[in-house]
Amino acid sequence: MNIYAIGDLHLSGEPPTKPMEVFGEHWLGHKEKIKENWLATVKADDTVIICGDISWAMGIKNAAEDLAWLARLPGRKLLLRGNHDYWWSSLAKMQQLYGENFEFLQNDCIMAGDTAICGTRGWVLPSSENFTAEDEKIYKREAIRLEMSLKAAAKQNPASIIVAMHYPPLFAAEEHTLFTDLLERYQVQYCVYGHIHGENHVLTFEGERASVNYKLVSCDTQGFALTRIL
Repeated sequence: MNIYAIGDLHLSGEPPTKPMEVFGEHWLGHKEKIKENWLATVKADDTVIICGDISWAMGIKNAAEDLAWLARLPGRKLLLRGNHDYWWSSLAKMQQLYGENFEFLQNDCIMAGDTAICGTRGWVLPSSENFTAEDEKIYKREAIRLEMSLKAAAKQNPASIIVAMHYPPLFAAEEHTLFTDLLERYQVQYCVYGHIHGENHVLTFEGERASVNYKLVSCDTQGFALTRIL
């Protein structure tokens, strides 16, 4: 079994109601690129972490077409909420409608073999311009949610821990945030995240720091391919 990650699929039906090529020619036909790479990479017993911004749908039932497309691809799929996933609803409602095909990462951990997969959406960081008092509330709340997930993982005595986020937990290599502090305290080995696109990805830290391996997986920065984590 392999564990892969990809983020920011930005699906919007067929034909797409929100064509992504307005953000650059490399997005042209991105859905087909993702499918081709996915089919060439993922086997039925593999696990795929999807780091948010899955569908542009505005309601949970409106996301059905995009989620059905995703469900047809091979592998076990773990979904994390992104800032554009307006369709995301209560956990009970999502499990009722789509639980047959997906598992939703929210305030807990999911085991893939002896690996614990944790995560939360994250938020803008205090180092960001125009960081507001409201941002600080959400930032601290997301850190609490991440720690809930990591505490759940610790009870499983896992061989390794992967943390998935939508927003980056840091930008500069030397930056310390509530998220990076938690990753280090709970001895996380891998952290994958999305949200950042295009040329902005060069501003985001990737690599190893304090024994945590950080990796950006938003699909356009990875040639619309999945990244193997384990």
